[in-house]
Amino acid sequence: MGEVIIRSSAVRRPSLSASVSYEDADMGYRTIASARDFAADFLTAVPTAGDDPVTQERVDLARLVVSELVTNAVRHAPGPCRVLLEWFEDALDISVADRLDTAPVARSHDPQRIGQHGLEIVVAVCESVTVEPQLSGKRVRARLSLA
Repeated sequence: MGEVIIRSSAVRRPSLSASVSYEDADMGYRTIASARDFAADFLTAVPTAGDDPVTQERVDLARLVVSELVTNAVRHAPGPCRVLLEWFEDALDISVADRLDTAPVARSHDPQRIGQHGLEIVVAVCESVTVEPQLSGKRVRARLSLA
């Protein structure tokens, strides 16, 4: 008798999503600030269970994660970048896609190092961080708990 392998095809779908593209990532800090505001506006607008809004702490953490991921794209990747926010009832997926094929690397903790702590911060505050290759570049996805 053969074994039966059952693979779940259930894919978790977001309740709400929004994205923004920055065609000229050379805008630098204006792009980063705009992306932070986009995240805050998105979380302010999401319908939450029990009519309780997302806490300000979670909004601030989402802004921080977006800021760090977009900063990496602006500093290191040529061309445009895209921010995708996907809201699940218990978490926010923050994705930043850019045209650089090279995956970012979180460095070990070093309080003496000036700068280059962005991915280290993202890894510390998020449930997971993944890098997904794309046809042209990559997408860095970070999952932030909203609980």
